[in-house]
Amino acid sequence: MAKIYKLNNQIKNYEWGSSHLIPQFLGIEDYKKIPYAEMWMGTHSGAPSQIESCLNDVNPNEKKYLKELSGELSFLFKLIAVEKQLSIQAHPNKEQAVEGYRQEEEAGLALNAPMRNYKDTNHKPEILCAISPFTLMAGFREYEQIKSSLDSFALIFPQLKEIIASLIKAVNTGSLAVFFRILFNLSNLEREYISNLIIEKENFETEGVISSEQWNLIKEFASQYPGDPAILSPLYLNLITLKPGDAIYVPAGILHSYSKGFGVELMAASDNVLRSGLTPKYIDIPKLMSIVNYNPYIPEIITPDSSSWFCYKTPCREFVLALMRCSGGENVFPAKGPAICIVTEGELTADGVIIKKGESFFIPTGEVNAAMKGNYTLFAAITADAV
Repeated sequence: MAKIYKLNNQIKNYEWGSSHLIPQFLGIEDYKKIPYAEMWMGTHSGAPSQIESCLNDVNPNEKKYLKELSGELSFLFKLIAVEKQLSIQAHPNKEQAVEGYRQEEEAGLALNAPMRNYKDTNHKPEILCAISPFTLMAGFREYEQIKSSLDSFALIFPQLKEIIASLIKAVNTGSLAVFFRILFNLSNLEREYISNLIIEKENFETEGVISSEQWNLIKEFASQYPGDPAILSPLYLNLITLKPGDAIYVPAGILHSYSKGFGVELMAASDNVLRSGLTPKYIDIPKLMSIVNYNPYIPEIITPDSSSWFCYKTPCREFVLALMRCSGGENVFPAKGPAICIVTEGELTADGVIIKKGESFFIPTGEVNAAMKGNYTLFAAITADAV
C-alpha cells in the first residue's frame, strides 16, 4: 500500500481575506475574527508545509518540513478565500522573473521590502478552481467591448467627455498599451474628479452596455480606493463568475483580480506579483507595463465532467490540477507522486489514516496505487508528467 503523509499548513492573514470561510472549512472552532486569506500547501519558503506526524515528537523543536521528504516541489497549492477586492495584478514569465530578481538583488532591496516585486526567479502561471461561486476579473476585453463601455460611461458622465475621448482614441488605434498608459498618467486632479462623480452618482441607467455587476464594482472601487485609475477596470477587463467546480487558467502577463469567493489555486512555485491598483500595497506601473500582455484575452472556463477523476489541462508543465470523487467503496489514486491533495467534501481512509474535509496529505514520488476508501471529493496538485 502506498504511503501518505498528512500535512500541517500555514495560513496567510491578508486584509482581503474572509474571517470565516477558511476556519469553517478547516473545522477550526475558536478562530480569531481576523481575515484568513490563504492556506499554502507546498515547499515554498514563504510558508512551507510540515508533516503533521512529526509535530508531536519528544523534541518539539525538531519539526520535519515537507521539503525534507519531497525536495523542492515545482508547484504551490493554496486554499483561497476572498471577501474584499484583491489588487489588479500580473505575474512575469520565466525570463522576466530572472531579470527582475537580478535587478532588485543588485539594487540591494531586501526580500521583505515593500518595494520588492520579485521574490524569486520563477514564473507564476496559475489556475483557480471555485469551491463556492467565485467572481473575478481577468484579461483585457475585446476592443469593441472596451470602446462601447467607454462610450456609455461618457454618456453617464458628460463632464468626462475629453478624458474618455483620449482613452477611446487609444483603443481605436488598436493599442491597449497606449490606452493603459494614458489611463494611469491621468493627473491626481482628474483621478479625484472621476472618483467623486462615481461616488455621488445615485441613479444608474446604461441600457445594458455596462451591467449592474460592472457598475456595482466600479462604485465599490471608487469608495474604497478614491483617486485610483483602476476603479474603471470593470470597463476594460473581463468580469467572470465561476460556478463550483469551474476553473480558469491565468498565464503570465494577464491582468487579473479576484473579487469574491472561495476556491483552490495552483501555480508554479513563485510569489512574484506586480500590481496596477486597488490595493494599499506597492504599485510600480512602469515595471508592470513591461510584463503585461496587451492582447485581448478571454480565459477559457474549464468545467469538469462527471467522471471520478478529471484533470484541468493547461499548457503549464509544473503542475496539473485534478478533481477526484468517490461515492463509496474504494478508488485508486490514478497518478504517481509527488502529489498534494486536499479533501473538500466527506472523508476518506488511506494507508490506515482517516482524512476529513479540510485536511490535506502528500503522496511521495514513486508511490503508486494509493487506495482511498470513502465518500469524498478532493483536489490534487500533481506534476504534468504524473498524469
